[in-house]
Amino acid sequence: MAIFEFTKENLKKAEEILLKYPKENQRAAIMPLLWLAQDQNNNWISKEVMDYIAKFLSMPPIRVYEVVTFYTMYNKEPVGKYLIQVCRTTPCWLRGSDKILSACKKKLNIDIGQTTRDSKFTLVEVECLGACIDAPVIQINKDTYEKVNEDSIIQLINSLN
Repeated sequence: MAIFEFTKENLKKAEEILLKYPKENQRAAIMPLLWLAQDQNNNWISKEVMDYIAKFLSMPPIRVYEVVTFYTMYNKEPVGKYLIQVCRTTPCWLRGSDKILSACKKKLNIDIGQTTRDSKFTLVEVECLGACIDAPVIQINKDTYEKVNEDSIIQLINSLN
């Protein structure tokens, strides 16, 4: 099993993140450091990543585990190359997010929380993506798509294949 550590480029970014916090409060940098680590680690947080961040911040590993398990923005297991997140809150649901989800499930032949056999797509439901006025909204990796419909999600998936 490979030991995780920041790349030289990400180590520099991590040090820049730490500069934003007073010396006595650098543990508060846990979330942006986890986000950076997740990005480097194929979009998920392994135990090795959590242990590395704990050591990096000189804090007990349990504190890192608590953060990772509380926030849904951290993936606790491997995901596909494209993580499709469909908002399920009321504004998106009222504007058809359930139909978008059904279209994704049918097109990809997977259910919520599953990854395609080729590890290309993972489909999940999420709470608010923060763009309710342009519902329904989905996010694929770091890109947000607004006013999505059944046809546009299929076109988007096809463009990623």
